[in-house]
Amino acid sequence: MKRFSDKNSMHTLNELNVTPLLDLAFVLLLIFMITTPLMENSTDLILPTGRQDGAVVDPNSVINISLFRDDRLLLNTEAIALEDLTARLAALHAAKPDVAVVVRSHKELTVQRQMEVLDAVKAAKITKVGLAKIAEGQ
Repeated sequence: MKRFSDKNSMHTLNELNVTPLLDLAFVLLLIFMITTPLMENSTDLILPTGRQDGAVVDPNSVINISLFRDDRLLLNTEAIALEDLTARLAALHAAKPDVAVVVRSHKELTVQRQMEVLDAVKAAKITKVGLAKIAEGQ
């Protein structure tokens, strides 16, 4: 009788071993899951959502900051310089800790100017901030 043995024969492997690929995929998944929350720009500001069912803010504790195209800045109805804005907001926040700020900006104003105002609001430790807008058809 003739014996059949595969010990001496060399043959190619026709299947791809996917175990190392799955290990690599899971390691990458874990790395991205751990590092993604760290990549967020963490701020102390609570940004508004588009829905109406958010936390209700007392209308009497809302401060309006208006930015005009000609670089005028109004705090409610009073004209103010950007340099004085942080001190005034900090004083208002000390008097009323649950104060909220709504920033109303002209549509042609640069984002840099808006960011300067938002930085002043953040420096005053105010966490309730909203950006005003009008509906598309108005």
